[in-house]
Formats: sequence, structure tokens, C-alpha cells
Amino acid sequence: MCGIVGIVDAGGVSIQLYYALYALQHRGQESAGISTFDGTNLCKFKGQGLVADVFSPPVLKDLKGTAGIGHVRYPTTGANLPENIQPLNFQFKDHFISIAHNGNLVNTCELRDEYEKAGQIFITTTDTEIIAKILIDEIDESGCVEDAVRHCMRRMQGSYSVVIMIDGIIYAFRDPLGIKPFCLGKLDQGYIVASESVAVDALGGRVLRDVKPGELIQMDADGVRCTQIAVAGKRAHCIFEYIYFARADAVMDGVLVYDVRRTIGKKLFEEDPVSADSVCSVPDSGTAYAIGYAERSKIPFVESLMKNRYMGRTFIMPTQKERERAVRIKLNPIPAHLKDKSVVLVDDSIVRGTTSKRIIEMMRDAGAREVHMRIGSPAIKAPCYLGVDMPTRKELIASDKIQDEVRHSITATSLHHISLDALVEAIGFSRDDLCTGCLTGCYPLPITGETADPRQVNFIDGTYQSKLESFESRAS
Repeated sequence: MCGIVGIVDAGGVSIQLYYALYALQHRGQESAGISTFDGTNLCKFKGQGLVADVFSPPVLKDLKGTAGIGHVRYPTTGANLPENIQPLNFQFKDHFISIAHNGNLVNTCELRDEYEKAGQIFITTTDTEIIAKILIDEIDESGCVEDAVRHCMRRMQGSYSVVIMIDGIIYAFRDPLGIKPFCLGKLDQGYIVASESVAVDALGGRVLRDVKPGELIQMDADGVRCTQIAVAGKRAHCIFEYIYFARADAVMDGVLVYDVRRTIGKKLFEEDPVSADSVCSVPDSGTAYAIGYAERSKIPFVESLMKNRYMGRTFIMPTQKERERAVRIKLNPIPAHLKDKSVVLVDDSIVRGTTSKRIIEMMRDAGAREVHMRIGSPAIKAPCYLGVDMPTRKELIASDKIQDEVRHSITATSLHHISLDALVEAIGFSRDDLCTGCLTGCYPLPITGETADPRQVNFIDGTYQSKLESFESRAS
């Protein structure tokens, strides 16, 4: 639940990193950071808050250089502490190193215990520092970043898209299962890697392709070099990225998220049609679903909840009390569109159920006669260990309740979740190539106390593109 970006550009990178992080703000609201390299020194600035609050024009002016990385954070591992704000920055044997990470390692405790027993001292409580320790130790041993990343992939278990800057050279790599999204783009005078294609769009760039699972990308003034470090028998793209987390206009692993959500909306009507006066979304995450539902059902789409556009995403607010307080500030019902009406209310997911209940109560108070809840994901029954801050099973409303019990709890007239088969069909991947752990309780990696479907990772060598010209021609 973070956003990362790395840019090499002859014209300077600080402003571009700022706008790229702004485009990725939906992936993390608690802190932001940028590190650049000016040819001699590491320039850095980070702080708690939104991108626009952390960085001022004078700060950006001081972030000099033609290479840099950035990060927006929502913590899944490590507390919300100033020392945990990324990028993490190090100086090692006259080398300047900066690292940022999106994902979550499931063997953090074991790795940290191993390094502490060897006398290593940790400054943060994040798994990103673990990744940095593994990389730096191996670089010191072999002197080769490629070998260090290979060693990293052998040792780490979990999800990770990582961007690291060493003396102005950007390295980016993605876990062999491709759990977290990562893409590569071309700018006027350079290249960019980012969590989502929307960051490339924000800079007027051109998305070349996704970073392949298990791939290492190197970017510098000479161009781009790509090396396949590891290959897994299957992939495990995070299904919740398509359901909620990614921006609707993002293209991830070749799929436009908006089209997925619109198709899901159509399938929601096909699976459980209902007669109603209007279709309404919980904005903004439910809008694409609701449009698809309205198109298929021929029931008019009518905005009946107006969103305060200056509110952030309530799902990733850190406490339940903050989430509940934010609902009424964020959404305001429109009585003229609700009075005596039967409404289909479409949303992306139900997690704890408290937000859904509050919204339905607001709609009834505004005069709605019936509220039929339609959800663009199957019931969330298990926690996520791989980078989305899902609650524990105890907090998940569907973990111990059947659908009608959930319906009664949120006070909906009726309730229907999309089936897993329909969801998978809408995304367009094989079910075997998606991580459905939060929906099924079966995870793509071994996790203590959970059911696993391990995917064998085979390590290979081979640089398949080394020249900028050949990369450009083959990337298309």
C-alpha cells in the first residue's frame, strides 16, 4: 500500500518526481519522500503528510540532480514513525544509496533476527531496511548489483517492487510472482519506473511495458538495461489492486483497471438482477462498477452521494475511529435523488461493514425507500500478508458471517457480492495467476498458520537487452 517512482532525466528530476508522487497519492497518504543525486552528493527530503504538504518550491529547488527516486507511504510493516519514512538513505564505502519499496515481506522477523544476531543495528522497523541490508551486504561481497538482486530474490519471501539509486544509477526490480504492480515508461529526456502507469501519464510520458516479474531494470544516462533474474512457474498479481487500490485509469500488466471494474458492474446485474429506480455509486471507487451495472440493467445512473473532493481515501486511514468520522464529511446524500426511491448502491468491497452501514443509514435518513447493495468483490474473509492493510479475521465482517447476516448487519434491503469466477473472468487472467488470499484464505507463498499454494521459483541468468536502440524497438 505504497507508491514508488524512479526517474533518470537529463533535464532534472525533482519536479517530475513531485508530480509522479502526486499521481500516486492514492497509494499512501501518511508520508512522502524524494532522494536525488547531483553527481557528488545525495539530496533528500521527506516528511509526514500529503505530497503537496511535504514539498514546497524551495525544497524542490534544492533537490538537484538528473536521477532520483520517490515514495508515498501507508504502513503495512513498521509503525508510522518519522524514521520509517522512505526513501531510506545510506552512505556505504563512498557510495550514496537510496531505496524505496512497495510490498510486504512475510519473513521479515526471521531475516531481522538473523542480522541482529550477526551484530547489525537497525534504525527503522520496516522491511525495506531488511532489503537494503541484504543488497548492501551482497554488493560488498560481490561488487555486482545484479548478483545482489539475485541473492535478494532468493532470500526474500513476499511481495516487493523495489527502486534503488546507487550513485545516480537507478535499479528497479519486481518479485518473481509479480504481486505488486510496476511499470516502465519513456520520458522526453529519460526513463521512469513507477507503481502505476498514471505516474507516467502525469509527466506526458509513454508507457513502454510492465516490469516483468523477477526482472531487474537499470537506468542511467546511457539508457536502459534489462536482466531477467528469476522466473516463477506462475504469477500472483494482487487481485485487490483491480478491485480497489489502483486508480481506475491505470493500466496494470496490460489491463485497464477501469474496464475491469465496468465489466464487473455488468456481471453484478447478470448474477443477481433487481428492479430499482436508480443506480448510485459510493464515489469514487464504486463509480466504474455502477456505470457498468447501469449500462447492463438499463436502470439510470444517478449521483445520490456527493463526495467532498478534498478528502482522502477512508480505507487507508489508520484507525477505525478516523474512518467512521470521515464518512459523513466525505459523503453527503442528495435527498432529491433519494426520497421514496429504490436505489442500487454499488461499491467495490465491504471490509469491516461499519462504513457501509453508515452510508446506508445516511441514505435512508435522506428518504431512500430501499437500498440494494451490490459489491464488486467477493466477500473478504481473510487478512492480507502481502501489502494491503486488511484487518484481522476478527475485524472482517464476512469472516464468520454468511451473506444474509452481513446484509442484516449493514441494514441493506438486499446484498450481492460478485462471484470469484466472474471477477477473474473480468480481469482476464487465469485464476492461477492471481493472488486471491484475502478472498479465499489460500496464499501464493507459505505463511505461518495459513494455507499455501507454493509456486516454484527458478533462477536464471541472462541479459536480453543492453542497448537503448534495441530496447526501444523491442519494448513496443
